Amino acid sequence: MTKKEPNMSEEKLFAPAKAGAIELKNRIVMAPLTRNRARAEDDAPFEIHAEYYGQRAGAGLIITEASQISPQGKGYAWTPGIYSQAQIDGWKKVTDAVHARGGKIVIQLWHVGRISHPVLQPNGADPVAPSAIAARSKTFDGTQFVDTPLPRALEVHEIPGIVEDYRKAAENALKAGFDGVEVHAANGYLIDQFLRDGSNVRDDSYGGSLENRTRFLREVMDAVVGVWGGDRVGVRLSPFSNANDVADSNPQEIFSHAIRLLNAYGLAYLHLVEGQTGGPRDIPEGGDLAALYALFDGARMGNNGYDRGSAIDAVHSDEIDLVAFGRPFISNPDLVDRLAKDAPLNALDPDTLYGGNEKGYTDYPTLAESSVAAQ
Repeated sequence: MTKKEPNMSEEKLFAPAKAGAIELKNRIVMAPLTRNRARAEDDAPFEIHAEYYGQRAGAGLIITEASQISPQGKGYAWTPGIYSQAQIDGWKKVTDAVHARGGKIVIQLWHVGRISHPVLQPNGADPVAPSAIAARSKTFDGTQFVDTPLPRALEVHEIPGIVEDYRKAAENALKAGFDGVEVHAANGYLIDQFLRDGSNVRDDSYGGSLENRTRFLREVMDAVVGVWGGDRVGVRLSPFSNANDVADSNPQEIFSHAIRLLNAYGLAYLHLVEGQTGGPRDIPEGGDLAALYALFDGARMGNNGYDRGSAIDAVHSDEIDLVAFGRPFISNPDLVDRLAKDAPLNALDPDTLYGGNEKGYTDYPTLAESSVAAQ
């Protein structure tokens, strides 16, 4: 019997890799996925989260669901934070569970900016943003989806306090046992709002020029890298996405500038949403995703609609180094094993994506469990 030759293009996706100082057992990443299951009274993760993330430790790297850096940074009901001791303790259970199963995990640091509502803000305050421009978007307040209101423009003297919140959150992530952090600068949240001239019309040192619109990003990176070192920090950008009603007159220009400045930090990776967040992968006229990747010096992580074949091809052709999978990881805790074996995937239950308990969260079967059940 002739021995089958290994498929070298497939092998690269499943081979070990490095993202800065983080050693990965494969190139498959669990993308950040908001699931709205934090403890209602304190926005802390707890045992159910430890089981959920632990089940998925076969990923080369797990990026947690976005986690607010402060009460002001919250934009949706039941999302976890990383600013209190209860939250640190809850996340420590998660990191312990992932590490016990041989995985690596980083936390995504998040401030939503204008994508919030007074009912979710301390003392019913208005959400904050670079400029007082409302997003044509919605958020979930715990009972229903509501329109995001007109935000309050941040005063210059307030911005250092938010940067300090990022620094404290990075320190808390270290205490919680994470392997690193990802700065969420995508999908129309606060950092992205500062970058885009459609949501940032400031006439001070944080608006107008490319240098000014990237100033907040740079200050956040200074704070976070100051805690972790660059080689354990990643950044997520969504250059051509209009998620949460952000737009820019020249996205190629502003994101090229942002990526060039990020190179100064020696980052672990750059995580790009390719096309529209959770939607079409189309790039607008004048946009060039490959050119953006080429500007970055570290590991390049692609995200948006990848399947087994496209992930294998992208990594084998060196378009990117790592592939982030989102929804497939929700319904397939053993996604890496299934991809390696080219096995069928569990169907996703859309009714259990947000909020709830174990159903649709920790009860999806692995291949082995499905095989036993079928006998």
